[in-house]
Amino acid sequence: MTVVILCGGSGTRLWPLSRSLMPKQFVKLLGERSLFQETLKRNRDLGDSLMVVTNEEQYFLAQDEADEIFMRIDSFLLESVAKNTAPAIALSAMALEPEEVMLVVPSDHLIPEISAYHRSVNGALRLAMQDHLVTFGIQPSSPETGYGYIQAKGEEVVAFHEKPNLERAKEYAKSGRHFWNSGMFCFKARVFLEELQAYAPDIFEGAKRAFEASKSSGAMRRIPRGVMEKIREESIDYAVMEKSQRTRMVQADFAWNDVGSFDALAEELGSDEQGNFVFASKEVALLDVQDLIVVDTSDALLIAQKGSSQKVKEVVSRLKKENPELIHIHKTAHRPWGSYTVLENAQGYKIKKIVVKPQSRLSLQKHHHRNEHWIVVSGTATVTVGERSFLVHPNESTYIKMGEVHRLENQGKIPLVLIEAQVGEYLGEDDIIRLEDDYQRSE
Repeated sequence: MTVVILCGGSGTRLWPLSRSLMPKQFVKLLGERSLFQETLKRNRDLGDSLMVVTNEEQYFLAQDEADEIFMRIDSFLLESVAKNTAPAIALSAMALEPEEVMLVVPSDHLIPEISAYHRSVNGALRLAMQDHLVTFGIQPSSPETGYGYIQAKGEEVVAFHEKPNLERAKEYAKSGRHFWNSGMFCFKARVFLEELQAYAPDIFEGAKRAFEASKSSGAMRRIPRGVMEKIREESIDYAVMEKSQRTRMVQADFAWNDVGSFDALAEELGSDEQGNFVFASKEVALLDVQDLIVVDTSDALLIAQKGSSQKVKEVVSRLKKENPELIHIHKTAHRPWGSYTVLENAQGYKIKKIVVKPQSRLSLQKHHHRNEHWIVVSGTATVTVGERSFLVHPNESTYIKMGEVHRLENQGKIPLVLIEAQVGEYLGEDDIIRLEDDYQRSE
């Protein structure tokens, strides 16, 4: 069996903790390990291999997180464009042998009861070996309106239901026949592709063309943007599960939380005596208020009434027009070569702290709109400017003129730390023209 971990996400539901370049599965919300790391550990003994489906920006985060807990990811499938779960699962199925069983799981769910989880997976595996498409249903603990529901009779799936209103959700929670749709699946690669071809042939054909155009490099397979963009965006539920006659459901007997809102996060972390949930790195004093959600980060503050945290997406939609960088990235951004932190950002200049990992380097690049001043704090920088390469030691600096081709490299054994001052009329992160790149990123 191959465990396929879906590791996408736009970082909207838990903004400002999560961003599009740091979705919730990589944020350490509940302890020393992220939800992605917990997913790796929970599934490492279940299958013969681990496959992660993600995008270019999050590939390096996933690899770093796996390295941090000394785990090996056997293969990566990198989508150039997010097209929801049906195309993602189709592409991963095409990368496997037809009779290989796939356990498809999200990367951002909380499942603390490992042994109970493994028992449910074994039950799903039994049904998958009989050529069924298996989904996992969670016994409702409350009338949740943020989840889809599966109506079942034993293992037989009667119907799938969309996210209900509160009145309908109360009916579902009491019925004993309706279960939360967990978004986890188990089936043979061949069986899924047969059903996809039968019920969503355009997605099947689009995914097939995209897979045939993909390029492999070691354990990594990239899907080109041009063919990926042509695939219709659709969930596996709409495309296949709601239509197929081969579906079965395993009733999961483990605790489960998709941590899909701050209300859900508050259930795990708890609230104060007045029902207020506070997630902040500084002291927050609340007087004469109750049932609030308060989330503070270095560059944004969210205050909401409990029960309204599903509306965070509306805030993100507005910010997408007014301040897109605020939903895209934190002040500290992780890159394959290390990280940078924006210390100050004002009209005409930006100041960053840059950390380059040992034996790593940035792309060979140039900028059209800014000059850069680099001051080394620790480590030794190998700097290339045009045809010239030289070393910059601690307490030394160098200057990169607008338009000059340059590269920053750390050939040492300790992290390179420097302060970068950018000066120019436009300081956006998209003013990077990459000429050579070790990580094969696009501009």
